[in-house]
Amino acid sequence: MTLAILCSGQGRQHPGMFVLTGHAPAAAFLFAHAATLLGGRDPREIVRTETSEALHHNRISQILCTLQALAAATALRDALPDRLIVAGYSVGEVAAWGVAGLLDMTDALDLVAQRAEIMDAASPPGDGLLFVRGLSRDAIDGLCARHDAAVAIVNPGDAFVIGGNGVALGALSDEAKALNAARVVRVPVEVASHTKRLAAASPAFRDSLGKVAPGHPRTGTRLLSGIDGAPVLDVASGLDKLAAQISQTVRWAACLQGCIEGGATAFLELGPGPALSEMAAGAYPGTPARSLDDFRTLQGASAWLARYAPR
Repeated sequence: MTLAILCSGQGRQHPGMFVLTGHAPAAAFLFAHAATLLGGRDPREIVRTETSEALHHNRISQILCTLQALAAATALRDALPDRLIVAGYSVGEVAAWGVAGLLDMTDALDLVAQRAEIMDAASPPGDGLLFVRGLSRDAIDGLCARHDAAVAIVNPGDAFVIGGNGVALGALSDEAKALNAARVVRVPVEVASHTKRLAAASPAFRDSLGKVAPGHPRTGTRLLSGIDGAPVLDVASGLDKLAAQISQTVRWAACLQGCIEGGATAFLELGPGPALSEMAAGAYPGTPARSLDDFRTLQGASAWLARYAPR
């Protein structure tokens, strides 16, 4: 059996996101390290007490989401099968490198903090992201051309995330609704990730990646790149792609296809939220797909793994 681990991106942070992972002894070092990046504040306390708006600020958001993925993988380590495919959505791709063993997990946390700072510095004021589902790619490209926007993420089933200036996205949203898009909603992200509007951020983040010594991949693990869904076969070129995805389109539909082509027999999203597992279930209904948020205990998640992705 081969398990596809999906590392979530920003947008689904919530007060209970660390209920399962926050007290796992194996993950304690990750929460301690994350606190050093958050002004000494315990991330478990932050998600319980901060407003939703505060949890979606770019830097804190990237740290919290990466922490959840790394903590979940660490807490479930003994339950994971020998064969893994790992893919990450947006900032989740940095976490995926940590889960796959190619980055030290504390290094991954440091890197996402730097990534957020680099992106914030490069981002034009007022930029953001918009989700649109139910229009063709040709229609989406036309909307982007008319409103100086760009496709940031390609999801399965004619679903797209679009990046641009906030005012322009508002006008694009109105036009998408007039074209009878099935769903149009702003994404709670403060930068136009994965578009050329962050072109200056990619080389700066590549410099940060170059200062960290890569690790050795976990045996039996395949890591996928977000910009094309291809396996990372060479660390240097993989790091090039990891930096490039800040300002290039993420092809998430290709990543899910890459999981299936690699032999995935089940999907587990590490969270926060079930967005990626729901996409996987919709695109590949014959393959079991769950999010860690679906379970009430780590033991429940381990039991599901034992059934659908045994060691």
